[in-house]
Amino acid sequence: MPPIDSSAPTFKRVMLKISGEALMGEQAYGLHPPTVERIANEIKTVHDLGVEICMVIGGGNIFRGLQGSAQGMERTTADYMGMLATVMNALAMQSALESLDVFTRVISAIPMDQVCEPYIRRRAVRHLEKKRVCIFAAGTGNPYFTTDTAATLRASEMACQVIFKGTKVDGVYDKDPEKYADALRYDDVSYNDVLAKRLGVMDASAIALARDNRLPIIVFSLDEPGGFKGILAGEGTYTTVSE
Repeated sequence: MPPIDSSAPTFKRVMLKISGEALMGEQAYGLHPPTVERIANEIKTVHDLGVEICMVIGGGNIFRGLQGSAQGMERTTADYMGMLATVMNALAMQSALESLDVFTRVISAIPMDQVCEPYIRRRAVRHLEKKRVCIFAAGTGNPYFTTDTAATLRASEMACQVIFKGTKVDGVYDKDPEKYADALRYDDVSYNDVLAKRLGVMDASAIALARDNRLPIIVFSLDEPGGFKGILAGEGTYTTVSE
Protein backbone atom coordinates (compact mmCIF):
# COMPACT_ATOMS: atom_id res chain seq x y z
CA MET A 1 0.00 0.00 0.00
CA PRO A 2 1.64 3.27 -1.06
CA PRO A 3 2.05 6.03 1.54
CA ILE A 4 -0.14 9.10 1.29
CA ASP A 5 -0.08 12.68 2.45
CA SER A 6 -2.92 14.90 3.58
CA SER A 7 -3.35 16.41 0.12
CA ALA A 8 -3.79 13.11 -1.73
CA PRO A 9 -5.30 10.29 0.31
CA THR A 10 -5.07 6.80 -1.14
CA PHE A 11 -8.68 6.17 -0.13
CA LYS A 12 -11.35 8.77 -0.80
CA ARG A 13 -14.17 6.93 0.98
CA VAL A 14 -13.88 4.18 3.60
CA MET A 15 -16.07 2.10 5.88
CA LEU A 16 -14.99 1.68 9.50
CA LYS A 17 -16.58 -1.29 11.25
CA ILE A 18 -16.12 -1.63 14.99
CA SER A 19 -17.78 -3.90 17.52
CA GLY A 20 -19.96 -2.66 20.32
CA GLU A 21 -17.51 -4.30 22.72
CA ALA A 22 -14.86 -1.82 21.54
CA LEU A 23 -16.82 0.92 23.33
CA MET A 24 -16.81 -0.87 26.70
CA GLY A 25 -13.23 -0.11 27.69
CA GLU A 26 -12.40 -2.34 30.64
CA GLN A 27 -16.03 -2.58 31.71
CA ALA A 28 -18.07 -5.76 31.51
CA TYR A 29 -20.84 -4.11 29.50
CA GLY A 30 -22.21 -0.71 28.45
CA LEU A 31 -20.45 2.42 27.23
CA HIS A 32 -17.17 3.79 28.58
CA PRO A 33 -17.19 7.50 27.64
CA PRO A 34 -13.37 7.95 27.66
CA THR A 35 -13.03 5.00 25.26
CA VAL A 36 -15.72 6.42 22.97
CA GLU A 37 -13.90 9.75 23.03
CA ARG A 38 -10.56 8.11 22.22
CA ILE A 39 -12.01 6.31 19.20
CA ALA A 40 -13.71 9.53 18.08
CA ASN A 41 -10.33 11.28 18.16
CA GLU A 42 -8.86 8.50 15.98
CA ILE A 43 -11.69 9.02 13.48
CA LYS A 44 -11.18 12.78 13.49
CA THR A 45 -7.49 12.44 12.55
CA VAL A 46 -8.50 10.48 9.43
CA HIS A 47 -11.43 12.79 8.68
CA ASP A 48 -9.02 15.75 8.81
CA LEU A 49 -7.11 14.16 5.90
CA GLY A 50 -10.19 14.69 3.74
CA VAL A 51 -11.25 11.04 3.77
CA GLU A 52 -15.01 10.43 3.62
CA ILE A 53 -15.94 8.06 6.47
CA CYS A 54 -18.85 5.65 6.87
CA MET A 55 -19.24 3.72 10.13
CA VAL A 56 -21.11 0.71 11.43
CA ILE A 57 -20.97 -0.07 15.15
CA GLY A 58 -22.15 -3.35 16.65
CA GLY A 59 -24.39 -3.58 19.69
CA GLY A 60 -22.81 -6.43 21.64
CA ASN A 61 -21.88 -4.18 24.57
CA ILE A 62 -25.59 -3.65 25.26
CA PHE A 63 -27.45 -6.61 23.76
CA ARG A 64 -26.57 -9.37 21.33
CA GLY A 65 -29.40 -11.07 19.47
CA LEU A 66 -27.72 -14.47 19.28
CA GLN A 67 -27.15 -14.54 23.03
CA GLY A 68 -30.75 -13.57 23.68
CA SER A 69 -31.90 -16.31 21.33
CA ALA A 70 -29.68 -18.84 23.08
CA GLN A 71 -31.38 -17.99 26.37
CA GLY A 72 -34.80 -18.83 24.99
CA MET A 73 -35.89 -15.53 23.47
CA GLU A 74 -37.46 -15.69 20.02
CA ARG A 75 -34.65 -15.01 17.52
CA THR A 76 -36.35 -12.29 15.48
CA THR A 77 -37.27 -10.31 18.60
CA ALA A 78 -33.76 -10.71 19.99
CA ASP A 79 -32.22 -9.47 16.74
CA TYR A 80 -34.44 -6.39 16.68
CA MET A 81 -33.36 -5.62 20.24
CA GLY A 82 -29.75 -5.90 19.08
CA MET A 83 -30.46 -3.46 16.26
CA LEU A 84 -31.80 -0.91 18.76
CA ALA A 85 -28.59 -1.32 20.76
CA THR A 86 -26.58 -0.30 17.69
CA VAL A 87 -28.62 2.92 17.47
CA MET A 88 -27.68 3.76 21.06
CA ASN A 89 -24.00 3.22 20.27
CA ALA A 90 -24.27 5.28 17.09
CA LEU A 91 -25.80 8.20 18.99
CA ALA A 92 -23.00 8.01 21.58
CA MET A 93 -20.36 8.12 18.83
CA GLN A 94 -22.18 10.98 17.10
CA SER A 95 -22.11 12.98 20.33
CA ALA A 96 -18.37 12.32 20.78
CA LEU A 97 -17.54 13.27 17.18
CA GLU A 98 -19.61 16.44 17.20
CA SER A 99 -17.90 17.54 20.41
CA LEU A 100 -14.75 17.51 18.23
CA ASP A 101 -16.49 19.60 15.55
CA VAL A 102 -16.90 16.66 13.17
CA PHE A 103 -20.35 16.88 11.57
CA THR A 104 -22.05 13.49 11.83
CA ARG A 105 -25.30 11.86 10.74
CA VAL A 106 -26.81 8.74 12.29
CA ILE A 107 -28.76 6.87 9.61
CA SER A 108 -30.99 4.02 10.72
CA ALA A 109 -32.32 1.09 8.70
CA ILE A 110 -35.32 1.14 11.07
CA PRO A 111 -37.18 4.51 10.89
CA MET A 112 -37.07 6.47 14.13
CA ASP A 113 -37.28 10.04 12.94
CA GLN A 114 -37.06 11.68 16.37
CA VAL A 115 -33.48 10.53 16.92
CA CYS A 116 -31.92 9.81 13.51
CA GLU A 117 -32.48 9.80 9.76
CA PRO A 118 -34.00 6.93 7.79
CA TYR A 119 -31.68 5.21 5.32
CA ILE A 120 -31.96 6.78 1.87
CA ARG A 121 -28.92 5.95 -0.24
CA ARG A 122 -28.76 9.16 -2.27
CA ARG A 123 -29.12 11.31 0.85
CA ALA A 124 -26.37 9.35 2.59
CA VAL A 125 -24.05 9.79 -0.39
CA ARG A 126 -24.72 13.53 -0.31
CA HIS A 127 -23.80 13.67 3.39
CA LEU A 128 -20.48 11.99 2.57
CA GLU A 129 -19.82 14.44 -0.25
CA LYS A 130 -20.34 17.23 2.29
CA LYS A 131 -17.67 15.57 4.48
CA ARG A 132 -20.07 14.44 7.16
CA VAL A 133 -19.34 11.16 8.93
CA CYS A 134 -22.25 8.77 8.33
CA ILE A 135 -22.95 6.19 11.04
CA PHE A 136 -25.24 3.47 9.75
CA ALA A 137 -27.29 1.98 12.57
CA ALA A 138 -29.84 -0.82 13.06
CA GLY A 139 -27.93 -3.25 10.86
CA THR A 140 -29.64 -4.06 7.59
CA GLY A 141 -33.04 -3.61 9.20
CA ASN A 142 -33.59 -7.36 8.99
CA PRO A 143 -33.14 -10.13 11.59
CA TYR A 144 -30.63 -12.91 11.01
CA PHE A 145 -28.04 -10.52 9.53
CA THR A 146 -25.04 -9.34 11.54
CA THR A 147 -23.58 -5.85 11.65
CA ASP A 148 -20.60 -7.25 9.71
CA THR A 149 -22.95 -7.98 6.83
CA ALA A 150 -24.57 -4.56 7.30
CA ALA A 151 -21.15 -2.88 7.09
CA THR A 152 -20.28 -4.74 3.89
CA LEU A 153 -23.67 -3.97 2.37
CA ARG A 154 -23.49 -0.25 3.18
CA ALA A 155 -19.87 -0.07 2.04
CA SER A 156 -20.92 -1.52 -1.31
CA GLU A 157 -23.89 0.83 -1.63
CA MET A 158 -21.80 3.87 -0.70
CA ALA A 159 -19.03 2.88 -3.15
CA CYS A 160 -16.44 2.69 -0.37
CA GLN A 161 -12.99 1.59 -1.52
CA VAL A 162 -12.16 -0.47 1.57
CA ILE A 163 -13.56 -1.74 4.86
CA PHE A 164 -11.46 -1.11 7.98
CA LYS A 165 -12.34 -3.68 10.66
CA GLY A 166 -11.17 -2.43 14.04
CA THR A 167 -10.59 -5.25 16.55
CA LYS A 168 -8.66 -5.99 19.73
CA VAL A 169 -5.85 -7.69 17.80
CA ASP A 170 -3.56 -6.35 15.10
CA GLY A 171 -4.72 -8.52 12.22
CA VAL A 172 -5.94 -11.96 11.26
CA TYR A 173 -4.36 -15.00 12.95
CA ASP A 174 -4.60 -18.70 12.22
CA LYS A 175 -5.95 -19.14 15.78
CA ASP A 176 -6.82 -16.96 18.74
CA PRO A 177 -3.62 -15.09 19.71
CA GLU A 178 -4.99 -14.41 23.20
CA LYS A 179 -5.19 -18.16 23.85
CA TYR A 180 -2.29 -19.53 21.80
CA ALA A 181 1.22 -18.07 22.00
CA ASP A 182 2.19 -19.74 18.72
CA ALA A 183 -0.63 -18.12 16.71
CA LEU A 184 0.60 -16.84 13.34
CA ARG A 185 -0.54 -13.54 11.84
CA TYR A 186 -1.28 -13.17 8.14
CA ASP A 187 -0.10 -10.07 6.28
CA ASP A 188 -2.46 -10.92 3.43
CA VAL A 189 -5.14 -13.56 3.12
CA SER A 190 -7.75 -14.30 0.47
CA TYR A 191 -11.51 -14.24 0.97
CA ASN A 192 -11.69 -17.94 0.11
CA ASP A 193 -9.04 -18.83 2.70
CA VAL A 194 -10.92 -16.86 5.35
CA LEU A 195 -14.03 -18.88 4.54
CA ALA A 196 -12.31 -22.26 4.14
CA LYS A 197 -10.21 -21.91 7.31
CA ARG A 198 -12.98 -20.20 9.29
CA LEU A 199 -10.62 -17.46 10.43
CA GLY A 200 -13.37 -15.42 12.05
CA VAL A 201 -12.65 -12.06 10.43
CA MET A 202 -16.35 -11.51 9.72
CA ASP A 203 -19.28 -13.84 9.27
CA ALA A 204 -19.44 -15.87 6.05
CA SER A 205 -22.14 -13.78 4.37
CA ALA A 206 -20.14 -10.58 4.91
CA ILE A 207 -16.95 -12.14 3.49
CA ALA A 208 -18.84 -13.54 0.49
CA LEU A 209 -20.44 -10.15 -0.20
CA ALA A 210 -17.06 -8.40 0.03
CA ARG A 211 -15.55 -10.99 -2.31
CA ASP A 212 -18.33 -10.62 -4.86
CA ASN A 213 -17.87 -6.84 -4.88
CA ARG A 214 -14.05 -7.00 -4.74
CA LEU A 215 -14.08 -4.92 -1.57
CA PRO A 216 -10.84 -5.34 0.44
CA ILE A 217 -10.98 -5.63 4.22
CA ILE A 218 -8.18 -4.29 6.42
CA VAL A 219 -8.13 -5.77 9.93
CA PHE A 220 -6.25 -3.71 12.54
CA SER A 221 -6.14 -3.01 16.25
CA LEU A 222 -8.30 -0.21 17.60
CA ASP A 223 -6.20 -0.22 20.77
CA GLU A 224 -3.11 1.02 18.89
CA PRO A 225 -2.95 4.84 19.20
CA GLY A 226 -2.89 6.41 15.75
CA GLY A 227 -3.41 3.02 14.13
CA PHE A 228 -6.28 4.03 11.86
CA LYS A 229 -4.42 7.02 10.44
CA GLY A 230 -1.13 5.11 10.35
CA ILE A 231 -2.50 2.43 8.04
CA LEU A 232 -3.48 5.11 5.55
CA ALA A 233 0.19 6.07 5.51
CA GLY A 234 1.26 2.45 4.97
CA GLU A 235 2.46 2.09 8.55
CA GLY A 236 1.58 -0.19 11.43
CA THR A 237 0.59 -3.85 11.63
CA TYR A 238 -2.53 -5.14 9.94
CA THR A 239 -3.93 -7.84 7.67
CA THR A 240 -5.45 -7.26 4.25
CA VAL A 241 -8.21 -9.60 3.09
CA SER A 242 -8.59 -9.45 -0.68
CA GLU A 243 -8.63 -11.59 -3.83
